[in-house]
Amino acid sequence: MKIISQITSLATLLLPVLIHAAQPSAPSPIPAPLRDLQWGALNFLATTDTHGWHAGHLQQASYSADWGDYISFATHLRSLADAEGFDLLLVDTGDRIEGNGLYDASSPKGLYTFDIFTQQHIDILCSGNHELYKSHSVENERNTTAPAFADSYIASNLDVLNPATNEFEPLAPRFRKITTKNQGIRIMAFGFIFDFQQFASNARVQLVEDAIKESWFQEAIRDPEVDLFVVAGHVGADAEEYRLIFEAIRKQRWDAQIQFFAGHTHIRDFKKYDRKAFAMESGRYMETLGFLSIDGIKGGGLNAEASLEISAATPKVRRKYIDDNLYSLHHHSLTNSSTFDTPLGRNVSNQIAQARTALKLDDRHGCAPKDLWIDRVAIDDSNSIFRWLSEEMLPDTLTDLDNATTPKIVLLNSGAVRFDIFQGNFTRDAAFLVSPFESGFRQIKNVNAQVAKRLLNVLNNEAHILASLDSTLDARSLLPPEHITPRPAHPESAKLELRDAQKPLKDGNPVLFPGYTTHDDAGFDGDDTLHTPIPFVRAPNVVQSLVDFPGEDNDVQTTDVVYNGFIEPWIILALQYLGAKYDGKDTESVMEDRSMTDMMVSWIRENWGCE
Repeated sequence: MKIISQITSLATLLLPVLIHAAQPSAPSPIPAPLRDLQWGALNFLATTDTHGWHAGHLQQASYSADWGDYISFATHLRSLADAEGFDLLLVDTGDRIEGNGLYDASSPKGLYTFDIFTQQHIDILCSGNHELYKSHSVENERNTTAPAFADSYIASNLDVLNPATNEFEPLAPRFRKITTKNQGIRIMAFGFIFDFQQFASNARVQLVEDAIKESWFQEAIRDPEVDLFVVAGHVGADAEEYRLIFEAIRKQRWDAQIQFFAGHTHIRDFKKYDRKAFAMESGRYMETLGFLSIDGIKGGGLNAEASLEISAATPKVRRKYIDDNLYSLHHHSLTNSSTFDTPLGRNVSNQIAQARTALKLDDRHGCAPKDLWIDRVAIDDSNSIFRWLSEEMLPDTLTDLDNATTPKIVLLNSGAVRFDIFQGNFTRDAAFLVSPFESGFRQIKNVNAQVAKRLLNVLNNEAHILASLDSTLDARSLLPPEHITPRPAHPESAKLELRDAQKPLKDGNPVLFPGYTTHDDAGFDGDDTLHTPIPFVRAPNVVQSLVDFPGEDNDVQTTDVVYNGFIEPWIILALQYLGAKYDGKDTESVMEDRSMTDMMVSWIRENWGCE
């Protein structure tokens, strides 16, 4: 099979090539050593947790391709698959919104992104939790996304309110039966979300352990005319919910091939459950296009002879995590800068550029004096974004409250910060990349200082005790999603490219630049681009800033506890755990519910000038 090959010659890969990125302000990718895709009879392209990054990364060359480029790429891969008699399906596992100015800066939110996203043909997709936090985003999913993918959307444990009947009903079918066009592989597909309980009033998520007991699920997994089960879900590959689904299917179908597509934890991951069941997760923020191939499944389609030939072998499942840039996409699609763009892909790229212009996303608020990192350095490092927040931005902003003379303990969950700050222009878009959430800050006044000082330790080190008191308060929700899953203790477990760290060739030999170096259950060769690793430092659940405290705080008797609104349930429960009798009636908003995004932009305009 001519489009299946081994790793490509570095000499061929590293010939000088001039490649331009689709968006006008995006950096062009730099050639790097690549591993080829390994095709099979059935192949998948998978995205997850794109969070509105449809314009690609405009400050990172490795991820500078946009959604229009993805449309062109998928079109070319479908043609390659058809030419070989293979099948290619596209999967998306949710969290398509919140986290980028292209979505968050418009009014209403998502004014441009829904039409951009729905231009891609996707065969299987489901919801994430971010689609469900707000009533208006639930309505967008019900009225726009699900109808646009009427033949693809699956909602196995998600109901939404029908305003016409005032009754809850499934957002989409609970499962779908698919037969691939070339191999005739019969697929039973599901679409789950993890046991998310912070949904808006017009949504309802059924616990997975209850959903798999429903008669529809039990009947579906007993269907004898199924060659492959596909479970798409906004669920981490290591999550308990996927273990339950796997065990339920395996109990009835002891030898069935099962393929899970994961999401939510923002990492590249591949997990082996047993010899015929695997899970793949494809990163975050349009940094990664996941490619997965399966050989060894018998189907009865147009290429039945080839299908029977491969079915006799032990099934093979292989994966690649593609760095989303045009250098990689051209290579894997056997195209170049002259042949890559399709009319639809080019039109969508233009649509993105026009939307960015209309939203003024390149307008500058200030200039960052240095890079500030979420997890490349420890939180006490001078280049930590959390140190900048706790020692500069938050104290300068919150010292102006009406109770300015009262000491304040300010608490912020690390997951409220979603992306790094890069040295140089800090734009309107960058503000939403770092802090896309609408919730403001709240406070509880005059808390016993000795109790308040213990909150940080309780939230960071005793959160499991709080979860035992209220099972809905999982401390993992406080973290950046990519910090949820434990990393393997291996020097190549780090991820996230260092912007502009690429180095030129030296004496004709490749010099790798930092980026994803994934270690998963299939080994170390999953990344399509060879990189050097970068450090990864796990963030705490919560960081603290002391505001208006005297030099010696031993005499402080009471303090106000100020916190971002998202973590209020944890704050109240932690205070109760420490013996303080507070509830929601004791809380109040501060600064008229200004969001952290607004506070940050105001501070940057005043403090980060541009020379």
